[in-house]
Amino acid sequence: MATETSLALSLVIPVYGSELVLPELVSRLQDTLDGLPAIRGSYEAIFVCDCSPDRSWQVLTELSVQYPWVRGIHLRMNAGQHNAIMAGLARARGAVIVTMDDDLQHAPSDIPTLLAELDRGRDVVYASFAQRQHAAWKLLGSRLNDKVASYLMKKPKGLYLSPFRAMRASIARDVLRYHGPYVYVDGLILSATRNIGSVTVAHHARFAGDSGYSLKKSISLWLKMATSFSIVPLRLTSFAGMAMAGLGFVLAILLIIQKFTLDRMPIGWSSLIVTVLIIGGVQLVALGMLGEYLGRVLLTLNGRPQYVIGATVGLPAEDA
Repeated sequence: MATETSLALSLVIPVYGSELVLPELVSRLQDTLDGLPAIRGSYEAIFVCDCSPDRSWQVLTELSVQYPWVRGIHLRMNAGQHNAIMAGLARARGAVIVTMDDDLQHAPSDIPTLLAELDRGRDVVYASFAQRQHAAWKLLGSRLNDKVASYLMKKPKGLYLSPFRAMRASIARDVLRYHGPYVYVDGLILSATRNIGSVTVAHHARFAGDSGYSLKKSISLWLKMATSFSIVPLRLTSFAGMAMAGLGFVLAILLIIQKFTLDRMPIGWSSLIVTVLIIGGVQLVALGMLGEYLGRVLLTLNGRPQYVIGATVGLPAEDA
């Protein structure tokens, strides 16, 4: 993170597939922020282009010339939303940092609402939505993610972990202490503070284009949360192993009883293969879970970077 908080506000916005949205987003941001006396003239927006396949980077380069407060970071390879946010946080100079999506589903006009709640003494404020404009599978996955986060990371009840959030620079510095390649920003925030607020705002339809967030990326994000901030999955596999061992012990007793109570044992007990498949499946799940943890440890120890910067625009020389 920049060594000094020389601005009142920094916006960190990951960009992917949004060449048609960016001009409108920048215009609305300026209209909103220039209307805040405490922020006017003392803000920046750091757009992190996550190796977008369209002309998003070229559009950002043009906008940085028109709007001096627009900064751009171009990542050589797609790193994912949370890794891209880390790249922006590391170069943010604001006393307060707001992260949001690039598709105008998060309205710039709601930023003052987040800042007002932050001024009430909160360290972090999340936006929650009464009704979300997402596909059914994504809403279902979000509910599952919410339940798992509550269990694995002790997330406060009722708190929705939205990418539309405001935090103090001190929290961002704590988040940036993590240097591993598997980033889950909300988990890092929950590790740094429990003084978290929430405000309800509207969720809007995407301004243009299609979402780049696929089912595969959602599953990857869930694995980051499950394996980076808890050992509960390992414990669950241990419990499953003990449960299967206990079941096997009970079946062994039943077979001994059957041996002494029947004249002859049934030949070709069909449930034997079912038992073998169940036990084998549990073993493979346990091995897979161990492999997931070990693989992440290996890549972390090997120094795999969170992101690789290819170019920047509008950033101070020391942050480029």
